[in-house]
Amino acid sequence: MVDLSVIGKTWPKRTIVPEEGALRFFAQATGETNPVYSDVAAAKAAGHPTLPLPPTYLFSLDLLAPSETFWLDDLKVPLAKVLHAEQSFEYRRMTYAGEKLTIETRISDAYDRKGGLLEFIVRDMTITDAKGDECALLKTTLVVRHG
Repeated sequence: MVDLSVIGKTWPKRTIVPEEGALRFFAQATGETNPVYSDVAAAKAAGHPTLPLPPTYLFSLDLLAPSETFWLDDLKVPLAKVLHAEQSFEYRRMTYAGEKLTIETRISDAYDRKGGLLEFIVRDMTITDAKGDECALLKTTLVVRHG
């Protein structure tokens, strides 16, 4: 069972610098055909300083952590029991290749349904830039199945 005392739990902040090659790969893997996300000249022609991060790329930043399940591991939630329920993004501004981004991870809610057979964990990721200004808020809701 998920201990409700996890609400408010945070982990050490992580800093990531997205690289152009990773952005090109992500754009290709997700079927993004707009050259703004893969060609620096096209990005600059569109008014960007360099390649912007493709939509939903920020979600993939967890994959760059030493373990993308670090927070589930810490909560002792077995990955085999987890289902992805919901994902949302709130963008404050465009982010770019080469930009130093800091990720703060926090559990904002945890609750159960069906007499504890289903537990929900809501995780927020706040992305800030080198000045500490908020760039995006990502919210993930996972379901932990019991029984």
